[in-house]
Amino acid sequence: MSDHWFVLNARDATWEDSPFGFFCNWEGEDRFPQLGINVSVLGKGQALGRYHLEPGHQEDFLVLRGRCVAIVDEQEREMGAWDLLHCPPGVAHMIVGAGEEPAVVISVGTRGDGSGVERGVTYPVSEVARRYGVSVSHETNEPAEAYADVEPPKPIAYGGWLDA
Repeated sequence: MSDHWFVLNARDATWEDSPFGFFCNWEGEDRFPQLGINVSVLGKGQALGRYHLEPGHQEDFLVLRGRCVAIVDEQEREMGAWDLLHCPPGVAHMIVGAGEEPAVVISVGTRGDGSGVERGVTYPVSEVARRYGVSVSHETNEPAEAYADVEPPKPIAYGGWLDA
C-alpha cells in the first residue's frame, strides 16, 4: 500500500493485457485501500470484467471515447463519450465495448472500510450479461470462481491508446 502521494501519468504506468481489454494498473501489486481507479481500453465485445454487484460499494464509469453497452440490473443501455454510469451499492452491472473503435473508460469505485479487502461481491447469473459473454454460469461470491476460466493479465507496454 502506498502511504505517500505521487503523480503518475497513465502513459508511464504499468499496462496489462487481458481477455477484458487493456487496462492501466495505477496501483501495482499494492492496491489503494479506499478507492480503486482504472483506465481501460475495450475493443468490441470486451468487458471490464464479469457482471457483478457489491452490496457495500459504489462504482462509477465514465466513457471518454468510443461506444459501450452498460448492462445494469438486466437492462441494456448504450453509452458514448462523456456518458457516466453511476452504480449505487447493490446494483448489478458491467460495461462492454460496443463500437468499431476502441472505447476508453475510467472506472472508480469505493473499497469500503479501507482495509483493501473486497467483501461481499456477488456474481449473479444474468441472461442479458450472458449474451455479451460476461455472466457466470452459476451464482458465486468467489472472484476466483467467477474468473476461473480467464487467463491472468499480462504486462504490456503502453500502446498509445490515449493519444487520439
